[in-house]
Amino acid sequence: MDILGAVGGEGGDEDDKEKEEEAERERQEAIREAEERRKEKHRKMEEEREKIRQEIRDKYNIKKREEVQEMTQEEPNPLMRKKKTPEELAAEAEAEDEDELTKLKNMLDSHMQNIKEQLGETCDLQ
Repeated sequence: MDILGAVGGEGGDEDDKEKEEEAERERQEAIREAEERRKEKHRKMEEEREKIRQEIRDKYNIKKREEVQEMTQEEPNPLMRKKKTPEELAAEAEAEDEDELTKLKNMLDSHMQNIKEQLGETCDLQ
């Protein structure tokens, strides 16, 4: 007979795993509830701010900007935007390289034109 079996160590592993899983579920639930409370608090604060903004607009006869709200509705949190795929990143890098190559080519062409003009001026003696 094993020492752990005599002490009851084998049966404790399953209980420990269940307790850990239950503790993790409780922790996740607490995190979710805290996040919901935070969002609700910020929503209420924003409602109060908008109420004050509207009072100021009414007082000074200012029209509300619709453009700003449209922009915020499209992408509420820039940190939560969709991540680019490796293919998209590679395509952007290739486009940048092409831009750089095009700039370099244009620069070289202009330098060649200048050199040709200078040589043409000096070679007119013949």
